[in-house]
Amino acid sequence: MSLISVVLTLIVVGVLLWLINTYIPMQGTIKSLLNAVVVIAVVIWLLYAFGVLGHPGDIRIPQVK
Repeated sequence: MSLISVVLTLIVVGVLLWLINTYIPMQGTIKSLLNAVVVIAVVIWLLYAFGVLGHPGDIRIPQVK
């Protein structure tokens, strides 16, 4: 996965979350829960994209040289 596609995906997710937070009226607790779920999902996706997580439960530590 190229860096450009990762950045574009993060921009699209951020804009969609901003649009939902701005234009869809919802209770504050639901909004914060939605934000937390989206942030956690994006972090897990990034860990898979950069190869830190392989299969579920398989955590690889990058070697420092």
